Amino acid sequence: MDQSNLIKPMLHAHYPVIDYGIGVYLYDTDGKEYLDASSGAITANIGHGVEEIIEAMHEQAKKVSFVYRSQFTSGAAEKLALKIAEAAIGDLNWSFFVNSGSEATETAMKIAIQYWQEKGIQTKTKVLSRWMSYHGITLGALSMSGHTGRRARFIPLLEDFPVIHPPYCYRCPYKLEAPECGYLCAHELETVIKRIGQENIAAFIAEPVIGAAGGAITPPKDYYRIIKEICDRHDILFIADEVMTGFGRTGTMLACEQWNVKPDIVALGKGMGAGYAPIAAALVSDEIMKPILAGSKSIMSGHTLSANPQSCAVSLAVLEYIEKNNIIPEVDSKGVYLQNKLTKLQSKFSFIGDVRGKGLMIGLEFVKDHLSREPFSRKFNLTQRLIQEAQEQGLLIYPAGAGKNGTDGDAVLIAPPLTITKREIDDLVKRFEGTLQIFTEKHLLFAEEEAE
Repeated sequence: MDQSNLIKPMLHAHYPVIDYGIGVYLYDTDGKEYLDASSGAITANIGHGVEEIIEAMHEQAKKVSFVYRSQFTSGAAEKLALKIAEAAIGDLNWSFFVNSGSEATETAMKIAIQYWQEKGIQTKTKVLSRWMSYHGITLGALSMSGHTGRRARFIPLLEDFPVIHPPYCYRCPYKLEAPECGYLCAHELETVIKRIGQENIAAFIAEPVIGAAGGAITPPKDYYRIIKEICDRHDILFIADEVMTGFGRTGTMLACEQWNVKPDIVALGKGMGAGYAPIAAALVSDEIMKPILAGSKSIMSGHTLSANPQSCAVSLAVLEYIEKNNIIPEVDSKGVYLQNKLTKLQSKFSFIGDVRGKGLMIGLEFVKDHLSREPFSRKFNLTQRLIQEAQEQGLLIYPAGAGKNGTDGDAVLIAPPLTITKREIDDLVKRFEGTLQIFTEKHLLFAEEEAE
Protein backbone atom coordinates (compact mmCIF):
# COMPACT_ATOMS: atom_id res chain seq x y z
CA MET A 1 0.00 0.00 0.00
CA ASP A 2 1.60 3.26 -1.18
CA GLN A 3 -0.48 5.63 0.93
CA SER A 4 -2.54 5.15 4.04
CA ASN A 5 -4.88 7.33 6.05
CA LEU A 6 -4.75 4.91 8.97
CA ILE A 7 -2.89 5.94 12.12
CA LYS A 8 -0.76 2.88 12.88
CA PRO A 9 1.42 2.27 15.97
CA MET A 10 4.54 3.49 14.12
CA LEU A 11 3.61 5.93 11.39
CA HIS A 12 6.77 5.36 9.34
CA ALA A 13 6.71 1.55 9.53
CA HIS A 14 5.53 -0.93 6.91
CA TYR A 15 2.85 -3.36 8.08
CA PRO A 16 1.95 -6.46 6.04
CA VAL A 17 -1.73 -6.76 5.15
CA ILE A 18 -3.30 -9.87 6.68
CA ASP A 19 -5.62 -11.81 4.38
CA TYR A 20 -6.92 -14.65 6.56
CA GLY A 21 -6.17 -16.92 9.52
CA ILE A 22 -6.57 -20.60 10.28
CA GLY A 23 -5.90 -21.96 13.76
CA VAL A 24 -2.53 -20.72 15.03
CA TYR A 25 -1.47 -19.43 11.60
CA LEU A 26 -2.03 -16.12 9.81
CA TYR A 27 -1.46 -15.42 6.10
CA ASP A 28 -0.80 -12.05 4.49
CA THR A 29 -1.81 -10.89 1.03
CA ASP A 30 1.57 -11.97 -0.33
CA GLY A 31 0.87 -15.52 0.86
CA LYS A 32 3.42 -15.44 3.70
CA GLU A 33 2.60 -17.63 6.71
CA TYR A 34 3.02 -16.49 10.32
CA LEU A 35 2.73 -18.66 13.43
CA ASP A 36 0.83 -16.49 15.92
CA ALA A 37 2.92 -17.26 19.00
CA SER A 38 1.49 -14.30 20.92
CA SER A 39 -2.22 -14.72 20.10
CA GLY A 40 -1.97 -11.19 18.70
CA ALA A 41 -1.86 -9.28 21.99
CA ILE A 42 -2.51 -12.42 24.10
CA THR A 43 -6.07 -12.32 22.76
CA ALA A 44 -6.76 -14.98 20.10
CA ASN A 45 -7.12 -17.73 22.72
CA ILE A 46 -8.87 -20.25 20.45
CA GLY A 47 -7.04 -19.41 17.23
CA HIS A 48 -8.28 -17.90 14.00
CA GLY A 49 -11.11 -18.82 11.67
CA VAL A 50 -13.11 -21.02 14.05
CA GLU A 51 -16.33 -21.89 12.21
CA GLU A 52 -18.51 -22.20 15.33
CA ILE A 53 -17.73 -18.61 16.32
CA ILE A 54 -18.28 -17.30 12.81
CA GLU A 55 -21.66 -19.04 12.74
CA ALA A 56 -22.64 -17.55 16.12
CA MET A 57 -21.71 -14.08 14.83
CA HIS A 58 -23.87 -14.60 11.77
CA GLU A 59 -26.85 -15.92 13.72
CA GLN A 60 -26.84 -13.00 16.18
CA ALA A 61 -26.39 -10.45 13.39
CA LYS A 62 -29.52 -11.79 11.71
CA LYS A 63 -31.47 -10.96 14.90
CA VAL A 64 -30.04 -7.73 16.32
CA SER A 65 -26.48 -6.46 16.81
CA PHE A 66 -27.08 -3.48 19.07
CA VAL A 67 -29.43 -2.35 21.79
CA TYR A 68 -28.66 0.29 24.40
CA ARG A 69 -28.24 -1.13 27.90
CA SER A 70 -30.33 1.64 29.50
CA GLN A 71 -33.28 0.60 27.36
CA PHE A 72 -33.03 -3.17 26.92
CA THR A 73 -31.24 -6.31 27.95
CA SER A 74 -30.71 -9.22 25.53
CA GLY A 75 -30.73 -12.98 25.62
CA ALA A 76 -27.06 -13.04 24.62
CA ALA A 77 -26.00 -10.75 27.49
CA GLU A 78 -28.08 -12.61 30.08
CA LYS A 79 -26.78 -16.01 28.98
CA LEU A 80 -23.18 -14.78 28.97
CA ALA A 81 -23.45 -13.35 32.49
CA LEU A 82 -24.88 -16.65 33.73
CA LYS A 83 -22.17 -18.65 31.95
CA ILE A 84 -19.40 -16.59 33.53
CA ALA A 85 -20.98 -16.83 36.99
CA GLU A 86 -21.07 -20.62 36.65
CA ALA A 87 -17.44 -20.76 35.53
CA ALA A 88 -15.96 -18.28 38.03
CA ILE A 89 -14.76 -19.15 41.53
CA GLY A 90 -16.64 -18.27 44.71
CA ASP A 91 -19.46 -15.74 44.57
CA LEU A 92 -18.18 -13.72 41.60
CA ASN A 93 -21.66 -13.74 40.15
CA TRP A 94 -22.15 -10.29 38.66
CA SER A 95 -20.84 -9.11 35.26
CA PHE A 96 -20.60 -5.53 33.99
CA PHE A 97 -19.85 -5.81 30.26
CA VAL A 98 -17.66 -3.23 28.53
CA ASN A 99 -15.53 -3.15 25.38
CA SER A 100 -11.86 -3.29 26.36
CA GLY A 101 -9.51 -4.22 29.18
CA SER A 102 -8.88 -0.55 29.97
CA GLU A 103 -12.61 -0.01 30.41
CA ALA A 104 -12.82 -3.15 32.56
CA THR A 105 -10.11 -2.05 35.01
CA GLU A 106 -11.56 1.48 35.21
CA THR A 107 -15.00 0.04 35.88
CA ALA A 108 -13.50 -2.20 38.58
CA MET A 109 -11.87 0.85 40.16
CA LYS A 110 -15.16 2.80 40.10
CA ILE A 111 -17.09 -0.10 41.61
CA ALA A 112 -14.53 -0.42 44.42
CA ILE A 113 -14.85 3.28 45.28
CA GLN A 114 -18.65 3.22 45.01
CA TYR A 115 -18.81 0.15 47.28
CA TRP A 116 -17.32 2.14 50.15
CA GLN A 117 -19.50 5.18 49.38
CA GLU A 118 -22.63 3.00 49.53
CA LYS A 119 -21.43 1.86 52.97
CA GLY A 120 -21.21 5.51 54.05
CA ILE A 121 -17.41 5.80 53.80
CA GLN A 122 -16.44 8.70 51.53
CA THR A 123 -12.68 8.83 52.18
CA LYS A 124 -11.69 5.56 50.49
CA THR A 125 -10.79 6.81 47.01
CA LYS A 126 -7.25 5.59 46.33
CA VAL A 127 -6.47 2.38 44.44
CA LEU A 128 -2.96 1.09 45.14
CA SER A 129 -0.96 -0.90 42.61
CA ARG A 130 2.55 -2.14 41.85
CA TRP A 131 5.38 -0.82 39.74
CA MET A 132 5.98 -2.87 36.57
CA SER A 133 2.26 -3.27 36.01
CA TYR A 134 -0.07 -2.36 33.18
CA HIS A 135 -3.82 -1.94 33.62
CA GLY A 136 -4.77 0.01 30.50
CA ILE A 137 -4.24 3.16 28.46
CA THR A 138 -7.21 5.35 29.51
CA LEU A 139 -6.34 7.90 32.19
CA GLY A 140 -7.88 6.03 35.11
CA ALA A 141 -6.37 2.71 34.06
CA LEU A 142 -3.01 4.37 33.34
CA SER A 143 -3.06 5.96 36.80
CA MET A 144 -3.20 2.45 38.26
CA SER A 145 -0.42 1.26 35.94
CA GLY A 146 3.20 1.12 37.04
CA HIS A 147 4.47 1.11 33.45
CA THR A 148 6.88 4.06 33.48
CA GLY A 149 7.25 4.21 29.71
CA ARG A 150 3.53 4.48 29.05
CA ARG A 151 2.97 6.91 31.95
CA ALA A 152 5.73 9.33 30.93
CA ARG A 153 3.82 11.65 28.55
CA PHE A 154 0.83 12.02 30.87
CA ILE A 155 2.35 12.28 34.36
CA PRO A 156 0.60 15.61 35.19
CA LEU A 157 -2.79 13.99 34.54
CA LEU A 158 -2.22 10.78 36.50
CA GLU A 159 -2.69 9.68 40.10
CA ASP A 160 0.30 8.24 41.98
CA PHE A 161 -1.25 4.80 42.57
CA PRO A 162 1.78 2.49 41.94
CA VAL A 163 3.50 2.09 45.31
CA ILE A 164 5.21 -1.31 45.80
CA HIS A 165 7.70 -3.59 44.05
CA PRO A 166 6.42 -6.48 41.93
CA PRO A 167 7.24 -10.08 42.93
CA TYR A 168 10.19 -10.03 40.52
CA CYS A 169 12.24 -12.93 41.86
CA TYR A 170 14.77 -12.82 39.00
CA ARG A 171 15.70 -9.29 40.10
CA CYS A 172 14.68 -9.27 43.75
CA PRO A 173 15.20 -5.74 45.16
CA TYR A 174 16.23 -7.35 48.45
CA LYS A 175 18.64 -9.77 46.71
CA LEU A 176 16.98 -12.72 48.45
CA GLU A 177 15.18 -15.88 47.33
CA ALA A 178 11.70 -17.17 48.19
CA PRO A 179 10.57 -18.40 50.60
CA GLU A 180 13.60 -17.44 52.75
CA CYS A 181 12.94 -13.80 51.77
CA GLY A 182 9.84 -13.81 53.96
CA TYR A 183 7.90 -12.33 51.03
CA LEU A 184 9.15 -8.84 51.78
CA CYS A 185 7.76 -7.51 48.48
CA ALA A 186 4.25 -8.55 49.59
CA HIS A 187 4.68 -7.10 53.08
CA GLU A 188 5.62 -3.75 51.49
CA LEU A 189 1.88 -3.32 50.95
CA GLU A 190 1.20 -3.18 54.68
CA THR A 191 3.91 -0.55 55.17
CA VAL A 192 2.43 1.62 52.44
CA ILE A 193 -1.10 1.20 53.83
CA LYS A 194 0.06 2.43 57.23
CA ARG A 195 1.73 5.46 55.64
CA ILE A 196 -1.27 6.46 53.52
CA GLY A 197 -3.95 5.32 55.97
CA GLN A 198 -6.38 2.51 55.29
CA GLU A 199 -9.23 5.00 55.63
CA ASN A 200 -8.08 6.50 52.29
CA ILE A 201 -7.62 3.29 50.30
CA ALA A 202 -10.45 1.60 48.42
CA ALA A 203 -8.59 -1.25 46.72
CA PHE A 204 -5.34 -2.85 45.61
CA ILE A 205 -5.08 -4.04 41.99
CA ALA A 206 -2.63 -6.58 40.56
CA GLU A 207 -2.12 -8.79 37.52
CA PRO A 208 -1.78 -12.40 38.76
CA VAL A 209 0.97 -12.91 36.15
CA ILE A 210 2.45 -9.61 34.98
CA GLY A 211 2.13 -9.26 31.22
CA ALA A 212 3.34 -6.40 29.04
CA ALA A 213 5.08 -4.58 31.90
CA GLY A 214 7.07 -7.56 33.17
CA GLY A 215 7.34 -10.42 30.69
CA ALA A 216 5.24 -13.00 32.60
CA ILE A 217 6.62 -12.25 36.09
CA THR A 218 5.08 -15.02 38.20
CA PRO A 219 4.99 -14.77 42.00
CA PRO A 220 6.19 -17.48 44.40
CA LYS A 221 3.73 -19.75 46.18
CA ASP A 222 2.47 -17.68 49.14
CA TYR A 223 2.64 -14.19 47.64
CA TYR A 224 -1.06 -13.69 46.91
CA ARG A 225 -2.15 -15.34 50.13
CA ILE A 226 -0.19 -12.68 52.02
CA ILE A 227 -1.46 -9.86 49.77
CA LYS A 228 -5.10 -10.92 50.30
CA GLU A 229 -4.63 -11.25 54.06
CA ILE A 230 -3.19 -7.73 54.23
CA CYS A 231 -6.07 -6.34 52.15
CA ASP A 232 -8.68 -8.08 54.32
CA ARG A 233 -7.03 -6.97 57.54
CA HIS A 234 -7.18 -3.32 56.46
CA ASP A 235 -10.63 -3.34 54.80
CA ILE A 236 -9.20 -2.91 51.31
CA LEU A 237 -10.69 -4.68 48.29
CA PHE A 238 -8.51 -6.89 46.09
CA ILE A 239 -8.97 -6.38 42.34
CA ALA A 240 -7.42 -9.00 40.07
CA ASP A 241 -6.59 -7.70 36.61
CA GLU A 242 -7.16 -10.89 34.61
CA VAL A 243 -7.51 -9.15 31.25
CA MET A 244 -4.58 -11.22 29.94
CA THR A 245 -4.76 -14.24 32.21
CA GLY A 246 -8.50 -14.88 32.38
CA PHE A 247 -10.38 -17.57 30.47
CA GLY A 248 -7.78 -20.30 30.77
CA ARG A 249 -4.49 -18.67 29.81
CA THR A 250 -2.68 -20.11 32.87
CA GLY A 251 -4.55 -23.43 33.00
CA THR A 252 -7.52 -22.39 35.15
CA MET A 253 -10.52 -20.18 34.36
CA LEU A 254 -8.95 -17.41 36.46
CA ALA A 255 -5.23 -17.28 37.18
CA CYS A 256 -5.99 -16.44 40.84
CA GLU A 257 -7.13 -20.03 41.25
CA GLN A 258 -3.48 -21.06 40.87
CA TRP A 259 -2.83 -19.48 44.28
CA ASN A 260 -6.20 -20.31 45.88
CA VAL A 261 -7.12 -16.65 46.22
CA LYS A 262 -10.58 -15.20 45.55
CA PRO A 263 -10.60 -11.53 44.49
CA ASP A 264 -13.41 -9.16 45.35
CA ILE A 265 -13.53 -7.81 41.78
CA VAL A 266 -11.98 -9.16 38.57
CA ALA A 267 -11.25 -7.36 35.30
CA LEU A 268 -11.63 -9.58 32.23
CA GLY A 269 -10.98 -8.99 28.53
CA LYS A 270 -8.85 -10.20 25.59
CA GLY A 271 -9.58 -13.96 25.62
CA MET A 272 -13.17 -13.22 26.58
CA GLY A 273 -13.95 -12.48 22.93
CA ALA A 274 -10.81 -14.26 21.66
CA GLY A 275 -10.37 -11.51 19.06
CA TYR A 276 -13.68 -12.20 17.33
CA ALA A 277 -15.43 -9.20 18.91
CA PRO A 278 -14.46 -6.39 21.32
CA ILE A 279 -15.72 -7.28 24.78
CA ALA A 280 -14.49 -7.14 28.39
CA ALA A 281 -16.02 -7.17 31.83
CA ALA A 282 -15.76 -6.27 35.47
CA LEU A 283 -16.76 -9.34 37.47
CA VAL A 284 -18.10 -8.51 40.94
CA SER A 285 -18.75 -10.67 44.00
CA ASP A 286 -22.09 -10.91 45.81
CA GLU A 287 -20.50 -9.32 48.88
CA ILE A 288 -19.46 -6.19 46.99
CA MET A 289 -22.86 -5.89 45.31
CA LYS A 290 -24.80 -6.05 48.61
CA PRO A 291 -24.54 -2.38 49.68
CA ILE A 292 -25.09 -1.21 46.10
CA LEU A 293 -28.25 -3.32 45.79
CA ALA A 294 -29.43 -1.99 49.14
CA GLY A 295 -28.49 1.59 48.25
CA SER A 296 -28.41 3.38 44.90
CA LYS A 297 -29.11 0.17 42.93
CA SER A 298 -26.98 1.47 40.08
CA ILE A 299 -23.27 1.33 39.22
CA MET A 300 -22.04 4.65 37.88
CA SER A 301 -20.27 3.47 34.73
CA GLY A 302 -21.08 2.32 31.22
CA HIS A 303 -20.45 2.89 27.53
CA THR A 304 -22.61 3.07 24.42
CA LEU A 305 -21.69 -0.45 23.29
CA SER A 306 -21.63 -2.02 26.76
CA ALA A 307 -23.37 -5.43 26.76
CA ASN A 308 -24.25 -5.17 23.06
CA PRO A 309 -25.80 -8.48 21.94
CA GLN A 310 -23.39 -9.01 19.04
CA SER A 311 -20.27 -9.07 21.22
CA CYS A 312 -22.04 -10.98 24.00
CA ALA A 313 -23.16 -13.70 21.56
CA VAL A 314 -19.58 -14.03 20.33
CA SER A 315 -18.16 -14.29 23.86
CA LEU A 316 -20.78 -16.86 24.80
CA ALA A 317 -19.83 -18.92 21.75
CA VAL A 318 -16.14 -18.65 22.69
CA LEU A 319 -16.81 -19.90 26.24
CA GLU A 320 -18.98 -22.75 24.96
CA TYR A 321 -16.26 -23.70 22.46
CA ILE A 322 -13.63 -23.73 25.22
CA GLU A 323 -15.86 -25.89 27.43
CA LYS A 324 -16.99 -28.29 24.68
CA ASN A 325 -13.44 -28.94 23.49
CA ASN A 326 -12.01 -29.33 27.01
CA ILE A 327 -9.37 -26.70 26.24
CA ILE A 328 -8.47 -25.34 29.70
CA PRO A 329 -7.51 -28.69 31.32
CA GLU A 330 -4.92 -29.22 28.58
CA VAL A 331 -3.23 -25.83 28.98
CA ASP A 332 -0.97 -26.84 31.87
CA SER A 333 0.64 -29.80 30.08
CA LYS A 334 1.06 -27.77 26.88
CA GLY A 335 2.61 -24.94 28.90
CA VAL A 336 5.08 -27.27 30.63
CA TYR A 337 6.01 -28.80 27.28
CA LEU A 338 6.59 -25.38 25.68
CA GLN A 339 8.41 -23.88 28.67
CA ASN A 340 10.76 -26.89 28.92
CA LYS A 341 11.66 -26.55 25.25
CA LEU A 342 12.29 -22.81 25.60
CA THR A 343 14.38 -23.35 28.74
CA LYS A 344 16.63 -25.76 26.83
CA LEU A 345 17.50 -22.92 24.46
CA GLN A 346 19.34 -21.18 27.33
CA SER A 347 22.30 -23.52 26.93
CA LYS A 348 22.61 -22.53 23.28
CA PHE A 349 21.88 -18.81 23.60
CA SER A 350 23.52 -17.35 26.68
CA PHE A 351 21.67 -14.04 26.36
CA ILE A 352 18.45 -15.77 27.49
CA GLY A 353 18.59 -14.83 31.16
CA ASP A 354 15.26 -16.13 32.45
CA VAL A 355 12.36 -18.23 31.22
CA ARG A 356 9.25 -17.86 33.39
CA GLY A 357 5.49 -17.93 33.37
CA LYS A 358 2.48 -20.15 33.96
CA GLY A 359 0.44 -22.19 31.51
CA LEU A 360 0.65 -20.73 28.01
CA MET A 361 1.85 -17.32 29.15
CA ILE A 362 5.62 -17.52 29.06
CA GLY A 363 8.18 -14.73 29.24
CA LEU A 364 11.82 -14.69 28.23
CA GLU A 365 14.15 -12.01 29.59
CA PHE A 366 17.38 -11.26 27.74
CA VAL A 367 20.63 -10.17 29.38
CA LYS A 368 24.07 -9.12 28.25
CA ASP A 369 25.75 -11.17 30.97
CA HIS A 370 24.16 -14.36 32.25
CA LEU A 371 25.89 -14.28 35.64
CA SER A 372 25.57 -10.59 36.51
CA ARG A 373 22.16 -10.29 34.77
CA GLU A 374 23.33 -7.00 33.30
CA PRO A 375 20.89 -5.82 30.62
CA PHE A 376 21.79 -4.72 27.13
CA SER A 377 22.11 -1.00 26.40
CA ARG A 378 18.76 0.63 25.66
CA LYS A 379 20.37 2.10 22.54
CA PHE A 380 20.67 -1.40 21.12
CA ASN A 381 16.87 -1.86 21.27
CA LEU A 382 17.08 -5.64 21.48
CA THR A 383 13.39 -6.37 22.04
CA GLN A 384 12.11 -4.57 18.94
CA ARG A 385 14.92 -5.94 16.79
CA LEU A 386 14.17 -9.48 17.92
CA ILE A 387 10.43 -9.09 17.32
CA GLN A 388 11.08 -7.73 13.84
CA GLU A 389 13.47 -10.58 13.04
CA ALA A 390 10.94 -13.11 14.32
CA GLN A 391 8.23 -11.64 12.09
CA GLU A 392 10.53 -11.88 9.10
CA GLN A 393 10.98 -15.56 9.99
CA GLY A 394 7.20 -16.05 10.17
CA LEU A 395 6.82 -15.93 13.96
CA LEU A 396 4.80 -13.41 16.00
CA ILE A 397 5.96 -12.67 19.56
CA TYR A 398 5.00 -9.84 21.93
CA PRO A 399 7.20 -7.13 23.54
CA ALA A 400 7.39 -6.80 27.31
CA GLY A 401 9.11 -4.64 29.91
CA ALA A 402 12.00 -5.94 32.02
CA GLY A 403 14.92 -4.77 34.14
CA LYS A 404 15.09 -3.29 37.61
CA ASN A 405 12.92 -0.32 36.66
CA GLY A 406 10.85 -2.08 34.04
CA THR A 407 12.44 0.02 31.30
CA ASP A 408 16.13 -0.88 31.24
CA GLY A 409 15.77 -4.52 30.21
CA ASP A 410 14.48 -6.65 27.34
CA ALA A 411 11.81 -9.35 27.32
CA VAL A 412 9.18 -10.95 25.12
CA LEU A 413 6.00 -12.91 25.75
CA ILE A 414 5.26 -16.20 24.04
CA ALA A 415 1.57 -16.96 24.49
CA PRO A 416 0.09 -18.91 21.57
CA PRO A 417 -3.61 -19.82 21.24
CA LEU A 418 -4.68 -22.32 23.89
CA THR A 419 -5.69 -24.65 21.07
CA ILE A 420 -2.12 -25.10 19.86
CA THR A 421 -1.03 -28.72 19.38
CA LYS A 422 2.30 -30.22 20.41
CA ARG A 423 3.26 -30.49 16.75
CA GLU A 424 2.57 -26.77 16.39
CA ILE A 425 4.54 -26.08 19.58
CA ASP A 426 7.47 -27.90 17.96
CA ASP A 427 7.05 -25.65 14.91
CA LEU A 428 6.93 -22.57 17.18
CA VAL A 429 10.14 -23.52 18.98
CA LYS A 430 11.88 -24.37 15.71
CA ARG A 431 11.00 -20.96 14.29
CA PHE A 432 12.04 -19.23 17.52
CA GLU A 433 15.36 -21.05 17.65
CA GLY A 434 16.00 -20.13 14.02
CA THR A 435 15.16 -16.52 14.83
CA LEU A 436 17.59 -16.47 17.76
CA GLN A 437 20.33 -17.96 15.59
CA ILE A 438 19.85 -15.41 12.81
CA PHE A 439 19.49 -12.61 15.36
CA THR A 440 22.79 -13.62 16.97
CA GLU A 441 24.60 -13.58 13.65
CA LYS A 442 23.02 -10.40 12.28
CA HIS A 443 22.75 -8.24 15.40
CA LEU A 444 24.15 -9.61 18.64
CA LEU A 445 27.77 -9.91 17.55
CA PHE A 446 27.78 -6.16 16.96
CA ALA A 447 25.73 -5.10 19.96
CA GLU A 448 28.63 -3.43 21.75
CA GLU A 449 29.69 -1.40 18.71
CA GLU A 450 26.16 -0.21 17.95
CA ALA A 451 25.47 0.81 21.54
CA GLU A 452 28.45 3.14 21.66
